[in-house]
Amino acid sequence: MPSFYIENFGCRASQADGAAISRQLAARGLEPDSAHQAEFVVLNTCTVTADADRATRATVRRIHSENPRASILVTGCYAQRAPSEVAVLPGVACVAGNSHKHAIADILLPAAFVPLRSLLDTPPLDSKPASVHVENIFAHTELLAAPVSGPWNNAPGDSRTRPNLKVQDGCDNRCSFCVIPSVRGHSRSRRLQQVLEDVHALVATGSREVVISGINLGRWGRDLTPASRLETLVEAILQRTQLEKLRLSSVEPMDWSDGLIALIRSSPRIAKHAHVPMQSGSDTVLRRMHRKYRPWHYREKITKIRETMPTAAIGADVMTGFPGETDAEFEETRRMVEELPLTYLHIFPYSPRPGTPAAALPGQVPGHIARQRHHVLRDLIVAKKQAFAHSFMGLTLSAITLVSSPSESTNALTDNFLELRLQGQHPPNRWVHARIEASSEGTLVGCLAKSSSAASILPYSGADKR
Repeated sequence: MPSFYIENFGCRASQADGAAISRQLAARGLEPDSAHQAEFVVLNTCTVTADADRATRATVRRIHSENPRASILVTGCYAQRAPSEVAVLPGVACVAGNSHKHAIADILLPAAFVPLRSLLDTPPLDSKPASVHVENIFAHTELLAAPVSGPWNNAPGDSRTRPNLKVQDGCDNRCSFCVIPSVRGHSRSRRLQQVLEDVHALVATGSREVVISGINLGRWGRDLTPASRLETLVEAILQRTQLEKLRLSSVEPMDWSDGLIALIRSSPRIAKHAHVPMQSGSDTVLRRMHRKYRPWHYREKITKIRETMPTAAIGADVMTGFPGETDAEFEETRRMVEELPLTYLHIFPYSPRPGTPAAALPGQVPGHIARQRHHVLRDLIVAKKQAFAHSFMGLTLSAITLVSSPSESTNALTDNFLELRLQGQHPPNRWVHARIEASSEGTLVGCLAKSSSAASILPYSGADKR
């Protein structure tokens, strides 16, 4: 039987899409395999930056060189944005945009049932034009997602825990730098009952923690009839499923309502973790970005999250080198990162995206300056993350085990989103209580606690007190 390999690029929503594609192909009888041997390779792409596009092209060339007989199908955001650019890459047999992600098994199905011997005798595909399956993504008014049917949200046979469950797609914001709305379409929500069924299915097959994700997760429910809110979804999952731990992925500042914050604080079944995109600490830069909040508003939200969840990890996305960003405007961002109780950052040097308003703005910042600013923020957040991790020394935290490492330890993730090296070999997908004995570069080291409950934990101020 022919085999397949899927590689995902980009955000949690893309990873969830990749899991749905994997289930499509497995349901048709295809078997998972490695990139070196699979007859069908699916690359599920990102296009948020130029580096993301380059990574896709490099991967296509590498896989085609190492496995020239493979039929490569490229899907995802890059495929949706620039199908003709992708179609001419060596080895690419099909291009399927986000508009056709739900039908990838149907696109590959005719080839999938060619006898394997005939498939292997087929000459390389370099001279054959790729088939292209892309249509207007804005024509999709419902979230097209495969139902959850297995314990792991990735390729069959992969024993990673913490599956991603995509409950929302698309975005109605129009940030001046962002190409994603044009390749993902309007905001679309998975219906509440469907989400609950998905969570029930994951729990039934062994999942202990589920991460709900979306392109603009905080907008979940706004498009439904009647309209709903993210906190309604969260509360329903808590009340109507047996899920042990729910974790939220990125939620925009304006969607962190008082009700959502209070709900997370009050329930031990919701991970104490908040990811709140910032992009810039400068009011003038935020206005040029067409972001829907001001720095004072962002500070207010982060302060409230810290006050109500004193042990939570709080992360942010920050962009450096946005067009026109002056040294003074960058200093406003640096100072905000320094002063707020942020514990990790995703830092992105600005990358012009075709067709976005920001790409045409004057004052494009040279790449080396954007990278220098990136390094400044990186060094700052490393110190803050280390201080945050160090604040848990001698205390007991709950954590979910991931995979064992060669060094007689087990990788785990704490409830409040810190990496943990747990002494000894332990099965994956188990909630444990770990006593923290050391920290190294922001990673905790600990052993199983004798106590069956986590100790009380002091609030974290966000400052490096060395």
